[in-house]
Amino acid sequence: MMSGENSVDSKCSLSGLAPLEAVLFDVDGTLCDSDPLHYYAFREMLQEIGFNGGVPITEDFFVQHIAGNHNEDIASFLFPDDHPRGVKFLEDKEAMYRRLAKEQVQPINGLYKLMKWIEDRGLKRAAVTNAPRLNAELMISLLGLSDFFEAVILGSDCARAKPFPDPYLKALEVLNVSKDHTVVFEDSVSGIKAGVAAGLPVVGLTTRNPDHLLMKAKPTFLIKDYEDPKLWAALEELDRKAGAATGST
Repeated sequence: MMSGENSVDSKCSLSGLAPLEAVLFDVDGTLCDSDPLHYYAFREMLQEIGFNGGVPITEDFFVQHIAGNHNEDIASFLFPDDHPRGVKFLEDKEAMYRRLAKEQVQPINGLYKLMKWIEDRGLKRAAVTNAPRLNAELMISLLGLSDFFEAVILGSDCARAKPFPDPYLKALEVLNVSKDHTVVFEDSVSGIKAGVAAGLPVVGLTTRNPDHLLMKAKPTFLIKDYEDPKLWAALEELDRKAGAATGST
């Protein structure tokens, strides 16, 4: 049994996945810290139309009711009596977001280190997101990851978007991999619930959403970003177990 600094807290273990076959990533808040831009766009545009009596929405409101959700559901929530207006509002909001994103999107700390780890092991990978296609493709392109992902699965392409498992189940099907050898990275309650409902272990990122909220969705464990020692201890353990299984040293 391992001991000392290199040992992995049993609560933070991914070793049951060995040998790892695939890695699935959400986009907003998981590849890049984009939630502040979404929040800004929602706050400005909702205030402009007099939502909530013209009082700006709070970040807590954004986290509770908007972050990670599919636009159809957001439209229904914000405009329960006029869904078509809600859909049009969301289209305009996404256009504003894309203008902001072109200037301000930054990768999550350690992202490219993890991408290299994945590439070095020849793992399959897909982006799985509730974002509209234009947003998802723009984010992935701005981050220089267009050639990294083998597939981009959208909530709108499935019968049900996150928090239902359908997008993650579709990703497994498209990549032709087993849920028993695939890990998910997510940053929202909605996304974690979707991965867990699909029977996948989910590593949650505390990019913007509070730990206590994310833990309610039952992730395998939480990390601050992709430099988090907890993540790398878990990945090293995965490598050791995979090596032992193949008889390598």
